[in-house]
Amino acid sequence: MELRQLRYFVTVAEEGGFGRAAERLSIVPSAVSQQIARLERAWGVVLFDRTTRRVRLSSAGERMLPEARAVLAAADRTARVAVDIAAGEDGILRLGIVHGPEDRLNRILAGLTAGAPLLQVRLRSLPVAERLAAVRSGELEAALVRAVGSAAGLTLLPLWRDPLHVAVPASHPLAAEPVLRLPQLASLPLRLAPREDNAPFHDLILGACRAAGAVPPAGPPFTGLQATLTAIGTAPTASWTVFYEVRGLPPVPRVALRPLAGLDVTTYLAARPGPPGPALRHLLRSLHEEESEARRHEAAVGGRSRVPPPEGSRWSPG
Repeated sequence: MELRQLRYFVTVAEEGGFGRAAERLSIVPSAVSQQIARLERAWGVVLFDRTTRRVRLSSAGERMLPEARAVLAAADRTARVAVDIAAGEDGILRLGIVHGPEDRLNRILAGLTAGAPLLQVRLRSLPVAERLAAVRSGELEAALVRAVGSAAGLTLLPLWRDPLHVAVPASHPLAAEPVLRLPQLASLPLRLAPREDNAPFHDLILGACRAAGAVPPAGPPFTGLQATLTAIGTAPTASWTVFYEVRGLPPVPRVALRPLAGLDVTTYLAARPGPPGPALRHLLRSLHEEESEARRHEAAVGGRSRVPPPEGSRWSPG
């Protein structure tokens, strides 16, 4: 069975004859008659009662007509969806995400919805190594990653910078400082997650400590923000940790939270090299719009946390 045979069948039924159907289809009547005959043989039913005077639907044809129309309508819908996908108006965007301020991600998703209302977005939260592997394999179209300076086989677009915060015991003399720097923390044990849990962030912090000539002793591992802050506030031995804001700075008894000067963490968009597909172009456009809005806001308050795209970047939203 071919779609054109179904279309011929429906057209003959609507026109009431092979000649009129052929005229409407812009083909010769014999071609219509041949395709209808083939369809009847394939289905094992007679679709039309034919006489020298007229052609009309048989009982089998009457039953099959709505089914044929439904198939043709579905085929037409499928073709329209394919056109919309090719144009980037429809489709599915599979995006790996980082933990971070939800309002930022919500703004990006809102921009996607405004620019492509039919585009479905599926978010995946994975460890950073798995996130990058999923982009390489095509399981994800793109992923947000933090503190990743390079990723083999992928292109990284810098998006924004997040400030880092330090937590020290409120009773420690450093708690009196409004801002802390790495050399001030060199003597205190550092609570940092094992490298296998988050290699990019682990390397960022220890690399910055080495660059500052202030490598602190290793403390107990970071086991989650709330648990680690609680341990810092209650442990008999002073220690510290460093983190980026996820959902606001949590108030913890006996813990002082201070900005870390001279170091921040960059979030990137990772995707496979080459021109972005339609869905990814919409994401890039939404990121560009969110960046522009953030720049306007930061200019108004005198701050800056965005990273400009590299000159000549292939990651144009257009």
